[in-house]
Amino acid sequence: MSDPKTINPLLKQVLELGPTVAFFLIYLRLRDQSFMLGTTEYSGFIVSTVLFVPILLAAMGVLYVLSGKLSRIQIFTAVMVIFFGALTAWFNDERFFKMKTTLVYGTFAILLGIGLLQGKSYLAYVMSEMLPMEDEGWMILTRRLCLAFTILAAANEFVWRTMSTDAWVKIETFGFPLALVAFLWIQILSMQKYLIEDPEEKS
Repeated sequence: MSDPKTINPLLKQVLELGPTVAFFLIYLRLRDQSFMLGTTEYSGFIVSTVLFVPILLAAMGVLYVLSGKLSRIQIFTAVMVIFFGALTAWFNDERFFKMKTTLVYGTFAILLGIGLLQGKSYLAYVMSEMLPMEDEGWMILTRRLCLAFTILAAANEFVWRTMSTDAWVKIETFGFPLALVAFLWIQILSMQKYLIEDPEEKS
């Protein structure tokens, strides 16, 4: 990948969160409609899912051009969206796309758990440049985040299996991300004593 470039933080947020919001708005517009392609009838949810894939890829393409980089998490998430979006369209079954969230959160939990079993923090490997912190702090945060991802994966299974598609879309779009952001914010505040200060800021 090319060297990182400076990008407006607000624009970066729009490019990262915009596709998910776009999916939500498209779903609201199409949820009560059905579409015929050949002899197959597709629900509004299926069509919304298919449209979400190029929107996400376009946003990631713009983000890469402007910033010069994509995170491993962004790339992994895009691969999962493409794979499960394709399965959803091919089998005309919305369950595949709903399960995608479980597998994304579950994979993160498993990867962090593997690192913990090895006495390592894979989270530090990904985020240490953005958030300089002592090793002890990274291990604590990794254990907590591993648990949080496990809970989110289980919660997604509960939601899509027991609630309506409308409820799942709303919780997927707003509920899970806001819960994760709130959790991370609380953790960062509680990890202040482990943060490593910039020597230049001390002088």
